Amino acid sequence: MLGTSRCLEFNSDAGQREAVEQLRRQRIESLVVIGGNGSQAGALALSRRGMPVVGLASTIDNDLPGADVSIGTTTALDIALESVDRLRTTAAAHRRVFLVEVMGRHSGYLALMTAIAGGAEAFAIPEVEADPEMIASQLRSARTRGKSHAIVVVAEGAKYDAQALEAFFREHGERLGFELRVTRLGHIQRGGAPNAFDRLIATQLGAAAIERIAAGEHGTLLGIVAGTVRASPLAEVIADIKPLNPWLVEIASVLAQ
Repeated sequence: MLGTSRCLEFNSDAGQREAVEQLRRQRIESLVVIGGNGSQAGALALSRRGMPVVGLASTIDNDLPGADVSIGTTTALDIALESVDRLRTTAAAHRRVFLVEVMGRHSGYLALMTAIAGGAEAFAIPEVEADPEMIASQLRSARTRGKSHAIVVVAEGAKYDAQALEAFFREHGERLGFELRVTRLGHIQRGGAPNAFDRLIATQLGAAAIERIAAGEHGTLLGIVAGTVRASPLAEVIADIKPLNPWLVEIASVLAQ
């Protein structure tokens, strides 16, 4: 209903001043900004110009500090996992290796969680170096253990993404002994009906945003942390990117073996 768009003019001082004037002309007294890093950077810019703003953490990348899980993340994960489950059926029947590329920009969170939950035999994410030879070695190891098929989950932001891996395996397929079938999920992960968890946390954050604005508290991002709504200064949120939990990376690596 709200839609989304990018405005290059907003990157300038003049564009930001015009945005504030537009809001005031429309008699908008405060603003709730739902989105990820870019959206919250815009929220901070408006806040610094005197507009009462509260941000809500919403990105399937799940890379915003100040939120354990952002709005949209678990729904996107459900879609990716369902796709992996469907592809594994075909992979098992045809004894093939399927590579699935998931979204996430520069964050490997979505790919990592999909690899763990989907039982992937190999994965590649921006935060962990993995070259084509390493992926091939993991697939050979899976075959040695008696597996007749395999799933590789790759983040779109990985150094060796789906396109690079597909090209490498096509060129060296005879030597490696594998032929890849590639599926890029793309924007299918961003659409559809939200799952129950996303609906519940979005409702909680929306209600909390109205309460904070009514109390005169703004300039913050609201996110669910340890099961409760927590506010973090917008300046701190956009200054950093939430790192992956190294323990989860270790789990994914162990399960892949």
